[in-house]
Amino acid sequence: MESIKELIKQFSIDRDWVKFHSPKNLSMALSGEVGELIEIFQWLTEQQSREVMNDPATASRVREELADVFLYLVRLADTLGVDLCSAAKEKMDLNRKRFPIHPAIDKK
Repeated sequence: MESIKELIKQFSIDRDWVKFHSPKNLSMALSGEVGELIEIFQWLTEQQSREVMNDPATASRVREELADVFLYLVRLADTLGVDLCSAAKEKMDLNRKRFPIHPAIDKK
């Protein structure tokens, strides 16, 4: 994660984009990229969405959008000084307490 974070940061520095990378701007850009990912799945059935990676062109778009979401998320976390891996582990600990293990109930 550290090498990706540094790669993104240096990419931004080299292009003089750091001045635009406020938390507000980065979160808005992140939201836009999530929207582009959602657009791929918007009108698919549940089954079609599970098979989306079977089509090479669509799979390529999904990978690109996931990468964009990831890159903006990492850049936003770095800008805010948040260790994403630690934050994710802490959140999973909270989720374990909040959502104890119970079998999923199928209400058909």
